[in-house]
Amino acid sequence: MGSDERERGLARSLSSPETVAANWFSAELPRRRAELEAFCIDRRLVTQGRYAEFVSRTGHRTPRISHAEYLRQGFLVHDYDSEVVPYLWRGRRPPAGRGDHPVVLVNAADAEAYCRWRDPAGRLPSEAEWEKAARGSDGRIFPWGDTWDPGRLNSAARGPGMTTPVGQYLGGASPYGMLDAVGNVFPWTSSLLRDGRRVVKGCAWDDDAGLCRPAARHGRPAMSRHILIGFRCAERASDR
Repeated sequence: MGSDERERGLARSLSSPETVAANWFSAELPRRRAELEAFCIDRRLVTQGRYAEFVSRTGHRTPRISHAEYLRQGFLVHDYDSEVVPYLWRGRRPPAGRGDHPVVLVNAADAEAYCRWRDPAGRLPSEAEWEKAARGSDGRIFPWGDTWDPGRLNSAARGPGMTTPVGQYLGGASPYGMLDAVGNVFPWTSSLLRDGRRVVKGCAWDDDAGLCRPAARHGRPAMSRHILIGFRCAERASDR
């Protein structure tokens, strides 16, 4: 788990000067071995369509955010009209044509509520669980190995500049078969940084290659709603 200087050096070489200058890699944990209890995790990110079933059956709030709320969050501010509005739900229905895309504009509490609704033992994965599922147990840099390949994921290198259907990039599967292990959207985890922010892992559809590694991490306030953040659920194997 984590990264060493060799991996972070590769990450910097694959990143834009702006990403390197912003010191995105400073929050990464040092390379070490971690041991976990057995767990189960979704192979695919939760989709807009799956989340719509949850909303329909429970009356839970739909994924949305106003222009003012979006600007007030103060991070990764994309243009609201051209980039955020396409992800807003119309009434109780998800964006047309994106039912098989990952759901976004949900905060950590929304994600946790969905996981519990789907299964009483359901929850968000911890950072360590997500990272193991994304990279396996041999310390590889990317889900598929140690060599960067932009064709294996949805990132800024070769993506369409938006979310894509979950599981589209079969060549990017992790050793355990997890799809979109990096790219498409950042996943919420249950883990916290020292300042209380939730850890999100990997990269999203508009990120440099250097961030698209399972060891990459940063934090966002748990109440954040963003077009780059989605989730998948997990549970202990003993609860399955």
